[in-house]
Amino acid sequence: MRVLFIDIDTLRPDHMGCYGYHRNTTPNIDKVCEEGIRFDQYYCSDAPCLPSRAALVSGMFGIRNGAVGHGGTAGDRRFTGKDRGFTDVLDDNNFHNIFRRAGMHTVSVSTFPERHSSWWFNGGFNECYNVGKGGMESGEEVLPVALDWLRRNEKRDNWFLHVHFWDPHTPYRAPASFGNPFAEEPLHTWIDEKTLELHKKHTGPHCINELSMYDDSVNPQYPRALGKAENEAELRQIFDGYDCGIRYADSLVGQLLDLLREQGVYDDTAVIITSDHGENMGELGIYSEHATADYPTCHIPFIMKWPGGQKGTRENTFHYNLDLLPTVADLLGVEHCDNWDGLSYAKAVTEGIDTGRDSLILSQMAHVCQRSARFGDWLYIRTYHDGFHLFEKEMLFNVKDDPHEQHDVKEEYPELCEKGAKLILDWHDEQMLKSDSQIDPLWTVLREGGPYHTVGHLEDYLKRLEATGRSDGAQKLREKYGK
Repeated sequence: MRVLFIDIDTLRPDHMGCYGYHRNTTPNIDKVCEEGIRFDQYYCSDAPCLPSRAALVSGMFGIRNGAVGHGGTAGDRRFTGKDRGFTDVLDDNNFHNIFRRAGMHTVSVSTFPERHSSWWFNGGFNECYNVGKGGMESGEEVLPVALDWLRRNEKRDNWFLHVHFWDPHTPYRAPASFGNPFAEEPLHTWIDEKTLELHKKHTGPHCINELSMYDDSVNPQYPRALGKAENEAELRQIFDGYDCGIRYADSLVGQLLDLLREQGVYDDTAVIITSDHGENMGELGIYSEHATADYPTCHIPFIMKWPGGQKGTRENTFHYNLDLLPTVADLLGVEHCDNWDGLSYAKAVTEGIDTGRDSLILSQMAHVCQRSARFGDWLYIRTYHDGFHLFEKEMLFNVKDDPHEQHDVKEEYPELCEKGAKLILDWHDEQMLKSDSQIDPLWTVLREGGPYHTVGHLEDYLKRLEATGRSDGAQKLREKYGK
């Protein structure tokens, strides 16, 4: 059997044609979707990049594997400790090793392990290819490596190939030669003039005044990425840059699929297409960043074309990305591991039977410290560190009617806030009882000074706020953080 795993960084489902986007961003992926199953309520358990892939690969929530941030103690996976054998049981039973245990040759083309010093990601691969630019490369450097491997191994059966494209991730890096296929297309954004003016007053990194996180600097190497946006035309550049990154990545996916068709193996090849996380594109006042435990950041696409599986169908129950590990184990006939937190949805793939969860708990500790409960039409967010965005401790959104999180309705539905808080508490107790550690890594992050992307930035950011007409926000941050 052959399995092609397409890992497109920072990909929002609602910016894909097969999920209903009005722009033609994903024509090649859309065709795969027609031949497989599309999951509509699929989420990363732990955002963003490093924590998401740690959960996926280990099959464990970040509260248990320990990797919940981008730096400090919480940027590393926990050591197994005294119970570690000659090899580590977490690596022996990780996502990539499932394919090895099923008798498959495993290959990865990705710079993720180097970018985040997360070398555990390579566990289980027979071959690893790193183009050496730490995630700052465009897909034009990644694609030739993957195509070359497929050509050299045309006669090989039983392989798993992971190919990772960064192109929708900031700074938008689609080659200039790709142009802008959306230049003449309407934007149809939810951000009207009034909302834009409101966002220009926002306090917090990666707002529309500080697209470079804490300032409006521009890197000339990435001309698609603005430092700030002051008007509708510049707002359009933000969205066009993101959508061009998606469309460019899709064109690369198309070349991989075309080669498999030329080789006569496409129909018998399983194709999995997903992402590590989504992206804030104005939601909560944040742009071009995956900075919260909310709907646009944690909601991710998942499409699976599996030989003999469902075709042209949708699945609409809740799933985590870490559920993929036991699912693939079932599909390949590999025994489960007791350490996994995931629940298999193999029957959804093979029989079209809904196998999802009633609710999900979503976490973010790299830009903010938040835990959220996703249940029914609702998203309840509990904030422990606001990442300098002045978020309130609790927020509640109806993401079915308000997917861009414009209306916090916690005052109207206190009983739903109580339900969300209880879901988080019950999940926390369950996970801590299962954990080998008595420490919740959320508290580790807070005690080490806060989320990695906030540490050491407050003083300079306060000065910038005051210099750019947002003294009110600066004063509120001074009061909150004792500065």
